[in-house]
Amino acid sequence: MSCTVDGDGNLGDRACALLRELVAIDSVNPGLVPGAAGEAEIIAALAKRLSASGFRVEIIGAAEPGRPSLVAWPGGVAPSTPMPVLNGHVDTVGVDGMAAPFTPRIEGDRLLGRGACDMLGGVAGMVVAAEDAASGGIPVALALVADEEDRSLGTEAVLAALPRLAWQPALCLVGEPTWLAPAASLRGYAVADVTFTGRASHTSLAREGVNALTHLAAVVMAAEEYAVGVRDRGGELLASVATAGRAPFTVPDRADLTIERRTVPGEGLDVISSDVEQILARVRGSYPDLDANIAVRITRPPWRLQSHGPARDFAERLEAELVAAGTGSHTAFDAPYWMEAALWEAAGIPSLVCGPAGGGLHAVDEWLDLGQLRAYTTALAATLAATALAI
Repeated sequence: MSCTVDGDGNLGDRACALLRELVAIDSVNPGLVPGAAGEAEIIAALAKRLSASGFRVEIIGAAEPGRPSLVAWPGGVAPSTPMPVLNGHVDTVGVDGMAAPFTPRIEGDRLLGRGACDMLGGVAGMVVAAEDAASGGIPVALALVADEEDRSLGTEAVLAALPRLAWQPALCLVGEPTWLAPAASLRGYAVADVTFTGRASHTSLAREGVNALTHLAAVVMAAEEYAVGVRDRGGELLASVATAGRAPFTVPDRADLTIERRTVPGEGLDVISSDVEQILARVRGSYPDLDANIAVRITRPPWRLQSHGPARDFAERLEAELVAAGTGSHTAFDAPYWMEAALWEAAGIPSLVCGPAGGGLHAVDEWLDLGQLRAYTTALAATLAATALAI
């Protein structure tokens, strides 16, 4: 499949050309890879393009310096005008093991390169569709954000800026890779750190000490047993990081354990604290001297597509346009991972998730299906045109 690079072709060609430009920019998240390039260059490139296309662009800084995001809407349109916002993240994960991560290459109907699937393909499709809509007088906004792959600093900053901008999105489409299937739900997640305090002693006199590593090991095993019930309810729980001990010949007086919890719609943000407390209670039956402190590091809510309303209507129209484009029907799926639609929904903005995909997410062979990108861009432009009056 060919891919024009001058942007003069149809919408699919233009999205494909933009994707090549975006993949060529290093936007690895420095929160994941210390010293990485970050989002400044790719945001600057997108801001320049959107400004040239007649959009008003606002750069939104994050709590961490040098991590910009942008919001944009057509010039001449008040930001308070109810309109859909198309949201995507421009940061990527690291590139270890990739020979030429920022050299986009085409193999058949695939474009390979870091970020092609997650999620610069979705960004390219949304930008081109928004440009097409705006050229026809259809109000549509963009929110292209930093740091989705780590702490969501970009989306948090954009949502915090909405009152200042007097911006009132009617709905939010998150263009994450879903293989063109609207997501029905997303699991949330929470991360807790458990610190075990013991008492050091010489290992030849181990009974004089309290082995924090032994306590950690017992909690890991108890967590595996407890997780069975969590999984039966559609969630997940597991211990993912463990450290203990200072040196040989000394009973470990401290151990640290990270426990992750995937949550499903209907579960609260405090569920991980309750879960870990129950696990610790089970272990204390065998280790009454267990001393553990729980610190919740981060929580993100689960999400479900509304059963009715603007997000549901937009999702159904987008699906109809995709079917009309010959992509077949796409069964909505319950995503096991988290996406930022949950943050938009929590801010009172009805949200949906649908975007083009491929394979190799976070892997050395990441790729995007160009056929999906072309179909998505065309279908999204048609959906924006068809739903403009309703919004």
